[in-house]
Amino acid sequence: MNRACIEVEGFAELLHRFERNISILGRSPKTFDNYARHVAAMALHFKMLPTELDPEQVKDYLFELQQRSKTPSQSYFKHTVYGLRFLLKTEGLPYDFLHLPSISKVKKLPVILSREEIWRMLQTADLLKHKLVIGLIYGCGLRCMEVRNIELSHLDFDRKMLHIVQGKGKKDRYVPLSQHLIRGLQTFIKIENPQQYLFNGNQNRNIEEIDASTTHTKDFDSRYSQRGVQWVIKTVCRKAGISKEVHTHTLRHSFATHLLEDGVSIIMVQKLLGHERIESTMEYLHVCQLSDQKPHSPLDTVFELCSKKQGGNPK
Repeated sequence: MNRACIEVEGFAELLHRFERNISILGRSPKTFDNYARHVAAMALHFKMLPTELDPEQVKDYLFELQQRSKTPSQSYFKHTVYGLRFLLKTEGLPYDFLHLPSISKVKKLPVILSREEIWRMLQTADLLKHKLVIGLIYGCGLRCMEVRNIELSHLDFDRKMLHIVQGKGKKDRYVPLSQHLIRGLQTFIKIENPQQYLFNGNQNRNIEEIDASTTHTKDFDSRYSQRGVQWVIKTVCRKAGISKEVHTHTLRHSFATHLLEDGVSIIMVQKLLGHERIESTMEYLHVCQLSDQKPHSPLDTVFELCSKKQGGNPK
């Protein structure tokens, strides 16, 4: 984006308006960054503002994106169209010619950790901070952003509840806190003495980030970084000998699945996860093993019944 601001006349002003309009419409800074990168790439390609391109130029560009590799990124292509469409719309320009082609969505079931694997992760983590990050994400079903945003005021030890403030979709919710987590959190707070956020990151790295356009230090963000949280999960899994492809969200998937297996209603699980649509929560029904209908091979039943009748295993 910085390069486009320098090399394309008028792009800096366009980018400022784009950021302002996205913010006014209630979209997140992450949405702006995502869309702006794709818009900037288009500006650099043509060396002119994307708002000045005609429909044929846009279509040529999209076609080129598809031809760059034998397996083009569907996500990159989609967000290029979304970003440009949103830009044109907020600038009051026609965008009807930007028809997003049908992109088939690959349906994959989530990876679920066993309870034993969760235990191994908690036992393997060396630092109390890392144990608590794992415990909170799994024990409360948190997203990465939500565990980073926990403030001391969000912890209610008396009621054993965590107040998740402005989660995804800018919605609040409460989730129960394990007594085991509360003991660890109280010890951690006493030792580390955090002031606002529960988990803080590398202050030196954040302070040294300089905004080149203004030569002023950026607003200091003391929170534990997203990359830091992801590093903890990956590192601990590797040390625990877990071979599954595990991400931060895997612990949240495991939280939902284990609750359903424990008999918690799907409506309650939906509320605890903060899902707007029940359909999102119902996906976990495909991976959970309910006690009264635990899946098994019918061959096991054949062996169990027939071998008893014959007095031994069939030859």
